[in-house]
Amino acid sequence: MRPPLRQRRRVLGRFVALVLAIPVLVGGLALGPPRTASADALSDAQGQQQAIQRQIADQKAKVAALAVQQSSLNGQITATRASLAGVNADLAAMRTQVAAMSAQIDQVSARYDELVATLRDLDGRLIQVRAQEALKTEQLDARKAQLAARIRNAYDQDRVSLLEVVLSSDSFTDILSQASYYLDIAAQDRALAQQTAADQAVLAEVHATVVYTREQTDLLRRQTVDQKASLDSQLAGLTDARAQLEALEAETRRLLNEQTATYAKLAYTKAQADRVLADQAAAERSLQQRINQIIADMARQGNIPSIYNGSLVWPMPGSITQEYGCTGLVWEPPKGSCSHWHNGIDIAAPMYTPIRAAGPGTVVFVGANPYDSNPKAWIVIIAHSVALRTWYAHIDNAAHPPAVSVGQVVQAGQVIAYEGMTGRTTGPHLHWMVELESEFVNPRLFL
Repeated sequence: MRPPLRQRRRVLGRFVALVLAIPVLVGGLALGPPRTASADALSDAQGQQQAIQRQIADQKAKVAALAVQQSSLNGQITATRASLAGVNADLAAMRTQVAAMSAQIDQVSARYDELVATLRDLDGRLIQVRAQEALKTEQLDARKAQLAARIRNAYDQDRVSLLEVVLSSDSFTDILSQASYYLDIAAQDRALAQQTAADQAVLAEVHATVVYTREQTDLLRRQTVDQKASLDSQLAGLTDARAQLEALEAETRRLLNEQTATYAKLAYTKAQADRVLADQAAAERSLQQRINQIIADMARQGNIPSIYNGSLVWPMPGSITQEYGCTGLVWEPPKGSCSHWHNGIDIAAPMYTPIRAAGPGTVVFVGANPYDSNPKAWIVIIAHSVALRTWYAHIDNAAHPPAVSVGQVVQAGQVIAYEGMTGRTTGPHLHWMVELESEFVNPRLFL
């Protein structure tokens, strides 16, 4: 039996009022509380990813810089070892180079330690991000399960419909109360769905960070291992260079000790030594003047060029017992502010080692210095131009006499004499001098 007309109109009025009220309720509930938590979580995940990217980029830049430094150091070590193994190394320069390379290797080692420390930090951050990913995955699974349960309950077949509630309510207050309950459940479902979607976005960022960090950390680890291998090789090379340098220094000390002992046996007094040094300097100047005249005569005949184009080569391999310049050896004469000055380079080698022309030129003198007191030093002098000439002193004149004669044109590397110990010498060696415009200069400047 149908309800009376008045009751039907009352119920219909209530339903119309509810229909009019629902948009207001839905609008209010749909806005819900601000969703700042999800936005902050996503922003934090993105910020974390950017921070790791910056750290990895900085690490890559450091690896690249270290590779450049190690490449330069490799070149220096190779060049130094070649110099030490080559002819007549400058031991003072080699000591400076080895010390500089040692300092650079210390810097490389410190940079490598920084790279390893950063890798450890990245490994720690990767562990943290993986833990975040696991937690976010667990939270997301829980929200998905919760949302699925609510959806199932919302559409349960036994659930009373909203229309039935309206039709069975006795007052408008009851209708609003029941409608709010249903609408509240719907809003919660909607919020839960939105939160689930936000969690998925956060999880995607975290997962991307995990993948990126793992890949880049593995790459940096491989690059760092390569740098360690290069560093180990450099340390081995530096160790070999130090051993070569120590061996050369030991040989030089041995030769100098022998020369010093030989000089001590001469038992010169200071007055005698000063007189001998003065005589030697005078004999050298006198021979210079004679050679100047010989070269001037040859130049007028067109036998000696006015200019020398090119460099010089070592006349003989061996150990450098004295460099050009100030020296602590008392059997050298004074010059300027130096108590003892050496005007050439002394090269010690086994007796009778061949001596070769340092450059192409014309032989202008062969024999004993006529101005020297006994014992007289035998010398070969080659003019490479009017202004440039080389002297080869203390050569042998007995078992292996000079191999060239005055006026002979020679080429660079041609044998001209043999190592000896003529004149005042403390042991077999070659005293090699380079004279430029009547001044003896450092031969190394022309090599």
